[in-house]
Amino acid sequence: MKRILRNLALAVAALATGAPALACTNFIITRGASSDGSIMVTYAADSHQLYGCLYKHNPAKRAAALLPVYEWDTGKYLGDIAQTPTTYSTVGNMNEHSLIITETTYGGRDELTDPAGKIDYGSLIYITLQRARTAREAIGTIVDLANTYGYASSGESFSIADADEAWIMELIGKGPSNKGIVWVARRIPDGYICAHANHARITTFPKDDPENCLYAPDVISFAREQGYYDGSDDDFSFSDTYAPLDFGGMRGCEARVWSFFRTFADGMDRYADYAMGRNAANRMPLWVKPSRKITPKEVFDAMRDHYEGTPMDMTVDLGAGGHGLPYRWRPMSFEVDGKEYVNERATATQQTGFWLVGQARKDKTGILWFGVDDAATSCLTPVYCNTTEVPECMAEGNGSMLEYTPTSAFWLFNRVTNFAYMRYDMISADIRRVVDFWENSMLKAVAGVDADVATMSDKARKKRLTRFSTETAQTMFDNWTRLDKYLLIKYMDGNVKSEHADVLKYVIGEGGDASHFVENGNGRDIPDKIQFPGYNEKWKRAVAADNGEILRAE
Repeated sequence: MKRILRNLALAVAALATGAPALACTNFIITRGASSDGSIMVTYAADSHQLYGCLYKHNPAKRAAALLPVYEWDTGKYLGDIAQTPTTYSTVGNMNEHSLIITETTYGGRDELTDPAGKIDYGSLIYITLQRARTAREAIGTIVDLANTYGYASSGESFSIADADEAWIMELIGKGPSNKGIVWVARRIPDGYICAHANHARITTFPKDDPENCLYAPDVISFAREQGYYDGSDDDFSFSDTYAPLDFGGMRGCEARVWSFFRTFADGMDRYADYAMGRNAANRMPLWVKPSRKITPKEVFDAMRDHYEGTPMDMTVDLGAGGHGLPYRWRPMSFEVDGKEYVNERATATQQTGFWLVGQARKDKTGILWFGVDDAATSCLTPVYCNTTEVPECMAEGNGSMLEYTPTSAFWLFNRVTNFAYMRYDMISADIRRVVDFWENSMLKAVAGVDADVATMSDKARKKRLTRFSTETAQTMFDNWTRLDKYLLIKYMDGNVKSEHADVLKYVIGEGGDASHFVENGNGRDIPDKIQFPGYNEKWKRAVAADNGEILRAE
């Protein structure tokens, strides 16, 4: 058991010393599977050491000859590479052409990492976004960069999408003695959805379909040379060769894909034993066809999953405590009486730096829906892909993991979320009301903005979309500031103060002062009708069973 839990631990937790953020989740929704004809890609950048901010690149009028490369996870200087004369504007994981690139790390074979490489997986994303206009161009750019300068990271899965097509690309280095990467990229059929979550998912692939499948010419021969594979070319599986599947890969990684698939596609319960790590032979397909068109809001909410309604539901077992907390503090496994057990790793998790849903759209006014901290208790705000500025509350340099600042969205959302962890069942419900109101309002607002800018010049459009993106993010920040105050007042010390209206009245409406709460009628702002909800039934029974003889009142 210890051996098979090793990969689980590596795949779902950021390591303490300079290791990649091995705990991300990507969902991909093709144009034909979405309700509005956009291609959507999600990303949760999960790491215990990643600060949540919105990266921005504005092209210089005269680019420098060399570009210094710093490892994304650690800040370590890797070396200089040649700069291109022209680069594109980027915001987060999206560029001005609506190109989106996100990732999850699967690790794979340790010996294939090249310490001398000058390009890590994070640099591949953000440099490629500056240099490529389409998904196909991005695949070529990634390959060229890694093969030219050497690849410094472990195995990666990339989501790569533009307004026309979406791809999943998986790659791994060739070790210290062989510069570059081996890789496979597959185009996701229109009308389908795909996902990856820290395990390589491309198995066998067509060798003669360049319209839909691209791959390194030595992806199979290199495996033979290394002694990883000796079968036929037709039977070659990228995942099974470069990242062999085990219990950790299924339970800690593939289970997140399964939960996403089962939300939108019929018949996925037949893979439950695979997701739970009990039947590797019952492997899920790379992509599935949803039973309905998927809305952007449904995609947002899919990133908030804790396996609700499945055998792995994190809100109902005793580990959730007396208030249904769907998180388990690290490490990812524990031992009792010589037996090892796992803590579930769901899509939503507590150590998220930032998360997003990128919408690639035909008119090159793609939208990066961006949020910070835990997806289940934070909200997304729309940032257009051609914005020239980022909101100050999300800007790089406004705080860090070692520096609190009251003007940072990352720190504000963490304040609210960490408070919610104390009484999750009740507090998260109030947060969710505000989240849903905000996101639904922003989806309507975006439709109005789209109509407003349709006939504008490019210059005027860019100015208008920049103003909208920055102003709405600041409004979100102001709302969360009020929410922070509200939650502390209402839930302080484990009790619950009665209110005249719900949380939206306080945060969004005209409330926001003492009159929102019920006072005792004496005009001195002393609360009345304080509630003491206590703990859930399962927790009470567990405590009684554990210490009932001492606590019994008879």
